[in-house]
Amino acid sequence: MRILVIHGPNLNMLGKRNKKHYGACSLDDINGMLSQTAKKNLVSLLVFQSNHEGELINFLQKNAQKASGILINPGALTHYSYSLRDALEDTNLPTVEVHLSDISKREPFREIDVLDGIVIEKIVGLKEKSYIVGLENLINYIRRKRSL
Repeated sequence: MRILVIHGPNLNMLGKRNKKHYGACSLDDINGMLSQTAKKNLVSLLVFQSNHEGELINFLQKNAQKASGILINPGALTHYSYSLRDALEDTNLPTVEVHLSDISKREPFREIDVLDGIVIEKIVGLKEKSYIVGLENLINYIRRKRSL
């Protein structure tokens, strides 16, 4: 099983951003935790971060055929990127969306989530643990589907 892990804009700055919303972990810290979780579950990860919407879409289009699922924190693209939504939907892969903060309890514009309806689950507000819970839930979902 191979999972695509996608980090959207500004997530390369984790550890330096508002710790109240995003926690103290860096992106490298989070990727390390994800790697440990994947290893424990005998899963491989292909990790990618970009501040550019088109690069995220190119990554999906290039790698989706070789993947079993997607774990994504789209960052601010969550609220307006219909092209990223379309690219995710076109993969036909189970996708879990994660956010470090609870986007529903922040600024009003963050209440809009254009990925609603295409993700199998959304994990929010657990800081770095959002990623771990999201990855574990995605792995379990894929394994359940395969055993049917």
